[in-house]
Amino acid sequence: MRIPFLTQRYAEVGAEVRGEVIRDFVFLYLRINVFTNWLRQNFILPPGCLLVATTACSEVKSTSPTTIAANPSPAEVAAANTTQLRVAKYKGGWDLNLKLAGLDDFPYQTQFTEFTGGNLMVQAINAGAIDLASASEIPPIFAIESKASVKIIATLKGPTVGQVVLIPKNSTAKTITDLKGKKVGYVKATTAHYFLIKMLEKVGLTMKDINAIPLSIPDGLSAFRKGELDAWATYGYSIPQAEKEGARVLESAKDILSGNFVIIASPNAIADSQKKVAIADFLCRLQKSQNWRESNLKQWSKTYATTINVDEGIVYQDAQQGLKQRRQELLPVSDAAIASQQKVADTFFQAGVIPAKVDVKQLWDSSFNEDIAKCQ
Repeated sequence: MRIPFLTQRYAEVGAEVRGEVIRDFVFLYLRINVFTNWLRQNFILPPGCLLVATTACSEVKSTSPTTIAANPSPAEVAAANTTQLRVAKYKGGWDLNLKLAGLDDFPYQTQFTEFTGGNLMVQAINAGAIDLASASEIPPIFAIESKASVKIIATLKGPTVGQVVLIPKNSTAKTITDLKGKKVGYVKATTAHYFLIKMLEKVGLTMKDINAIPLSIPDGLSAFRKGELDAWATYGYSIPQAEKEGARVLESAKDILSGNFVIIASPNAIADSQKKVAIADFLCRLQKSQNWRESNLKQWSKTYATTINVDEGIVYQDAQQGLKQRRQELLPVSDAAIASQQKVADTFFQAGVIPAKVDVKQLWDSSFNEDIAKCQ
């Protein structure tokens, strides 16, 4: 739908104002989600409704007093039925793993809201719409620039396979050097953006030496299939999908990336004593659900593949490759994790992706370290 006066206004204003318009729209989008969730909890609003075209209405899952585990701890009793933990998720993400592992019997109310990326999750936490989320190391870096109020409370360290630069089957490129002057697709402000910069840097090139084209994963796959790209920096299931059609891996990012997936929380949620207890419990459940997944990879792959509409064989093969490299582990805040993110931030600054050098240490909160240690 086009709104004439807004369309005209957007076309006339400068880049700085357009940025403000986009930010205002994002915050409006998030506020609508919050209002939608409130309606569902207090009135009758069917799950699956769409108020905004990009994201479905939140799924609300609450537990009754009778679902609290036998012999609950004082902490569980304190949090039960008086706390609602609002959790951001990816499609087929945390909620699916917890359900499959039989760990969704939360002694507190939980509300899952689906998002398509970490950047939107950070925006949602800053807007007060979400308490807990996860992303790569990158979205929180941009949160510093926008002065967003978010904290990193833990790291999920996992495999780094499945992040590569692809080339078409008829390409003559042999190394990253051969991409000079070529059309290269990538996903902006993601791990693909970062590892492409590092690969180019290694051979003495920069993003200015290629025709860098920022594209979403679906748009990138479409452009790659049509022969509109000479190479594509991408990740996830787009890789085996393209490989089935003859694409080849020019270079892998497995030795460039840290594998750190950070857990992000709202400072307000951390300051709320009952929510903090709920978050600590949720983190332990995450680790246990991941342990279950790794022990039941075939069963998980079948359900996950159906959920995201990807071939089961592709999902299972990808999961096997990841597990072969490294199991996923919940880790407390550490100097090593902070240094890893700082390296990414410094790279983005040097490449001109962010306008100023930032100190990422301000993002980290170690107050859950003792709780995480007990989860192991």
